Amino acid sequence: MSDGRSILLTNDDGIDAPGIATLREELTALGDVTVVAPDDNQSGVGRTRNHTAVVREHPWGYALGGTPADCVAYGLRGLDTDFDVVVSGVNDGPNAGNYVVGRSGTVGAGIEAAFLGTPALAVSAYHSTDFFLSPPEEYDFARPARVAVALVERALAAGVYEDVDLLNVNAPVDSPEPPVMLTEPHHDYGQKVVRVDDDADEEGELAPDEHRVELHDRTWPDAVGWENPFPLAETHRDRYPVGSDRRAMVDAAVSVSPLTVTHSVPDSARLADVVETLEVE
Repeated sequence: MSDGRSILLTNDDGIDAPGIATLREELTALGDVTVVAPDDNQSGVGRTRNHTAVVREHPWGYALGGTPADCVAYGLRGLDTDFDVVVSGVNDGPNAGNYVVGRSGTVGAGIEAAFLGTPALAVSAYHSTDFFLSPPEEYDFARPARVAVALVERALAAGVYEDVDLLNVNAPVDSPEPPVMLTEPHHDYGQKVVRVDDDADEEGELAPDEHRVELHDRTWPDAVGWENPFPLAETHRDRYPVGSDRRAMVDAAVSVSPLTVTHSVPDSARLADVVETLEVE
């Protein structure tokens, strides 16, 4: 039965993605759901914003020609509804580890909501043995969606958002009765730059003083870019510390990472000395 919550729902996979359809259906048990989602795939755009966007009416709400953060900004400031919470997802694939979370469009929507003063939850789906499934229609997004609904309901009732701005959740699609773990994003960063053979420029698009490079994420062990490093090896368990979101995924668990979005200001005596002695001519 609805408890009268007003929920703004978005994602980064686009309004036609199966994950948002499942999540919308589950969220109706909590209240009124308004969808404002990108009209096409916006994966990996982080919290990028645009100055203009085209909005199209949709049976669920609105499809917007912009990023997930644009969708949240429009929903929270362009509509007359006073939303209680913003939910983003269900994403096709996990958003775990600081390096990934920092540029996720799914999480970026939640960050935008938090900056605009509204509690948020971002939820992503993963397969504990196959990592990504292709096509995403083979996912059963029901479990991650149910996890999101339960967390939203309980977190709002318990006043959790007095302490945190955003919950980032990763839930398995294939594990029956998965454990739920309180986590933090794993601290890892990695990038590999590879120069592409100039002979590959068959179309002659490059000028003589230009060359092409590939920027590969080293976000998972033994992985380059979006290549699939799974099935998960037993050795992965030793690579990720207990309490990290990636370790929870190795254990086929639901990871719940509480995040704050305000940029903290550290107290640095060294910086104070630099500023005090800086002379500008």
